[in-house]
Amino acid sequence: MRYWLVKSEPGAWSWDDHVNKGVEPWDGVRNHQASNHMKAMRIGDRAFFYHSVNEKRIVGVLEVAGGYRPDPSDASGRFGLVDFKALMPFARPVTLAEIKADGRFAELPLIRQSRLSVMPVDPESWAALCEMGGIEA
Repeated sequence: MRYWLVKSEPGAWSWDDHVNKGVEPWDGVRNHQASNHMKAMRIGDRAFFYHSVNEKRIVGVLEVAGGYRPDPSDASGRFGLVDFKALMPFARPVTLAEIKADGRFAELPLIRQSRLSVMPVDPESWAALCEMGGIEA
């Protein structure tokens, strides 16, 4: 299993929106590096759901429920999407400020490539962030 982090502006698509839908496509990604990360996702992989913009915090865990396929909202045909199922909320959201303050995460793409909307998370960081959020890894 691999681990990821996906970002969304909560005013556009929030954790609660995803929970209410259950399984939903993660579409609208228009960055080649982020798209390549989505291509690498496999059913059963896990991803943190990160509220960006003014919240800047991890709020829950998703599971890849459907493999990479073309995004029908992309007229160019270059980008795709995956389906995510909402698994569990964090008992306590973990903020970007907390992540930046913890030296264990210095190499995390969230710190090094802060504008990237889809990124990998190494297993050690995954476990530590789950612990900080009050859930089991």
